[in-house]
Amino acid sequence: MRIGHGYDVHRLINGNSITIGGVSIPYTKTLLAHSDGDVLLHAICDALLGAAGLHDIGYHFPDTDNKYKNISSIELLKSVNSLLYNKNYSIVNIDCTIIAQAPKMMNYINQMITNIAHALNLAEDCINIKATTEEKLGFTGRYEGISAHAVCLISKK
Repeated sequence: MRIGHGYDVHRLINGNSITIGGVSIPYTKTLLAHSDGDVLLHAICDALLGAAGLHDIGYHFPDTDNKYKNISSIELLKSVNSLLYNKNYSIVNIDCTIIAQAPKMMNYINQMITNIAHALNLAEDCINIKATTEEKLGFTGRYEGISAHAVCLISKK
């Protein structure tokens, strides 16, 4: 068994929606990024890659490559899943936390779990997602950005 941890953060800029966990959420801002800026999926990708000893998301999907411009992070997650499969790893579980002062995530978490489970060919009960604010402290509390942490457990097949 191997454990991985991932973290990602993106700055908020003026816009009309954000994508978190593969869900488009209406909001007065958007996340600045080369891809779709999905901090949750980026953190999960990094956790899985780290657990397997496969570098990080930037190594596999560099923001200097136009092939990944505006790409859906669900596609990146599927690619990471293939990398793990090729190394003979299976995912045991993933636990995540989204840190955002706004928008509220509660109404979107079940769909995020469904999206992630589908992309990774996992049962939904293998995925857990929580969301929290930072009580108006720090960059997330000042509505400047959104971050996410993910922890995973993988095992050899």
